Amino acid sequence: MENSSYPARYWHFVEDGRIQCDVCPRDCRLHEGQRGACFVRMRQGDQMILTTYGRSSGFCIDPIEKKPLNHFYPGSSVLSFGTAGCNLACKFCQNWDISKSKDMDRLMDQASPEAIAVAAEQSGCRSVAFTYNDPVIFTEYAMDVADACHARGIKTVAVTAGYMHGQARRDFFAKIDGANVDLKAFTDDFYFKLTGSHLQPVLDTLVYLRHETKVWFEITTLLIPGKNDSDEEMTAMSQWIMKVLGPDVPLHFSAFHPDYKMPDVPATPPATLVRARDIALKAGLHHVYTCNVHHRDGDTTFCPGCHAPLIVRDWYEIKQYRLSPDGHCPDCGAAVAGRFGQEAGHFGRRRIPIAINMF
Repeated sequence: MENSSYPARYWHFVEDGRIQCDVCPRDCRLHEGQRGACFVRMRQGDQMILTTYGRSSGFCIDPIEKKPLNHFYPGSSVLSFGTAGCNLACKFCQNWDISKSKDMDRLMDQASPEAIAVAAEQSGCRSVAFTYNDPVIFTEYAMDVADACHARGIKTVAVTAGYMHGQARRDFFAKIDGANVDLKAFTDDFYFKLTGSHLQPVLDTLVYLRHETKVWFEITTLLIPGKNDSDEEMTAMSQWIMKVLGPDVPLHFSAFHPDYKMPDVPATPPATLVRARDIALKAGLHHVYTCNVHHRDGDTTFCPGCHAPLIVRDWYEIKQYRLSPDGHCPDCGAAVAGRFGQEAGHFGRRRIPIAINMF
């Protein structure tokens, strides 16, 4: 059965008797019975609890490229799940029915960490992904699942906005093998007005991942017409990534579609993603991808040395794979950054919902 009153970590008392949550920079301060902005971290008596421990909005087997992660065991399958709630308030949320939900009845599936690990193993998944909503807010559950997965040789993946405080960040990413971090824009004005948060903590997470962990991570930016898609902003962001993180961190540009509180903003034209990709490549980044549009070059992994196509994709399906088992180009010998196996997986573009009702 689910544990809806699981003791949470990362909080402390403040002088006026309230409890402050220390997971993210929102620093929610709670009286008895109050919930944080994420809605799932709640004060109960003299402690904080996680109300969604062991409860999920659903489980699905996806291609790893859908996270998107193009350099993390390409072609493999990943067991994906999330809970409910979110610590950001993105007006453009593409999963708002889950992440903005305050209806706990949406959490239909129940599973212990061990049950999830067993299901991933039995399904032939190479990894388990914490996704759909941000795992930052269910970090205790995610870390327990990660321990159960690692005990069975299953990798873990986090899809996150990276809006975390330092201690929670360190503990969480110590359990994570691969991550995709949403860098939603490159101005604090965008973050404040459209997400209710700030840019700097996200940059801090990216710097931490690059320089203080062995986590393989990639970056995704959702381009919204008129909001964060100018040449100037894309240039500034690409140059920062190049200078601070290095040329080998893959960058994905994805297309916005009208949703949630921004239904009147038009969908992102494919040409915008192609333009952003060109800007990032000119800044020196080796691996820049386009998402949600059919663009052959934007799906392909090219050699950073001789620029030969090494992994050719059609949407989420691998059509050609020319990397050596240790991740090198067979033509010039250049190393391609990432995590690769002996060969590519063959899961393809399928999406398979599954039920996990074991404890």
